[in-house]
Amino acid sequence: MAVPKRRTSKTRKGKRRSHKALKVKSLALCPKCGSPMLPHRACPECGYYKGRQVIEGAQD
Repeated sequence: MAVPKRRTSKTRKGKRRSHKALKVKSLALCPKCGSPMLPHRACPECGYYKGRQVIEGAQD
């Protein structure tokens, strides 16, 4: 079985793990009610998406 000849340095280990950081979710403001929402999704508060209501029963 292969065994590493040298210890992995902190720099090399950090470079390998650099893509594992958590990313901040981007939020957009709803043009109708102004509440924050995920982009390209219907607003959970008012139920509107692209100027029309797509979720029935949501607050207006």
